Amino acid sequence: MIEVQERRLEGYRFIDLFAGLGGFRLALESFGAKCVYSSEWDKAAQEVYKNNFGDLPDGDITKVDETTIPQHDIICAGFPCQAFSISGKQRGFEDSRGTLFFDVARIAKEHRPKIIFLENVKNFASHDNGNTLKVVKNTLEELGYDVNYQVLNSVKYGVPQKRERIYIVCFRKDLRINNFKFPKPFALTRHVEDILEEESQVQPLNEEKYPIINNKVTDDAYEDKMIRLGIVNKGGQGERIYSTKGIAATLSAYGGGVFAKTGGYMINGKARRLSPRECARLMGYPDSYIMAKNKNEAYKQFGNSVVIDVLQFIVAEICKVI
Repeated sequence: MIEVQERRLEGYRFIDLFAGLGGFRLALESFGAKCVYSSEWDKAAQEVYKNNFGDLPDGDITKVDETTIPQHDIICAGFPCQAFSISGKQRGFEDSRGTLFFDVARIAKEHRPKIIFLENVKNFASHDNGNTLKVVKNTLEELGYDVNYQVLNSVKYGVPQKRERIYIVCFRKDLRINNFKFPKPFALTRHVEDILEEESQVQPLNEEKYPIINNKVTDDAYEDKMIRLGIVNKGGQGERIYSTKGIAATLSAYGGGVFAKTGGYMINGKARRLSPRECARLMGYPDSYIMAKNKNEAYKQFGNSVVIDVLQFIVAEICKVI
């Protein structure tokens, strides 16, 4: 997380849909906004959310009556990407029915918040030849919002991890906000070595069982990209070893291999995957954040999460125009 100097959203109320670990919540609360409602269907994530924020999110949002949700100024949602069964017909709100995005839309229709702030995977922009994004855009415009969207890579915003995501920021049309711009990228000053724990409980690779192939010797130069040093087995995802002088591979909620979900890194002469706390740091979570006790669950949760720093930079731009 970045340190925010001004709490410029003081007085704003927001809801946290598909809340996960509460990344959106941490970002908006850092600017002074107040969370008045949250929803998350995953039981393990619900527990972590409650441990950190003190309230238990509602369960399945598809079963929640939108009229029971408190009034709010901002909707936040990292909604899952789904195929829109009739997306090619471009019928906006009608086309979004049957998808989880529809739940965002029906809540927005009922409450008419000032701002809708969404996040999704990079491929959402090109999914179904761009039709899925068009349906989302048409739906939001039909509901009375001006829509802005852009794919941003966290490595361009101070985070040493390649993580490209599409961000969608919408303002209610009557606010007449047409000068919003996404944050400008800036040079990276941190690398993987800067997020490492002093002592990690993660066991290093057993090189007798998994010999390292094509181990490369690099100089001490820092690079704003992944620096591959070697592989194990066939070098598939989860079988690659990188230098800590570069950036991290995209954290994943799924996937196998000896370095599953994080990739492998050569640390103190030994190859290992990142620890859950190191993953938390790559996603912008403070060290005070209480993680899941089950390590596999923690890896999955951070792999599914949002990068808080990027959200904060976007919120700073929102503050400039409201």
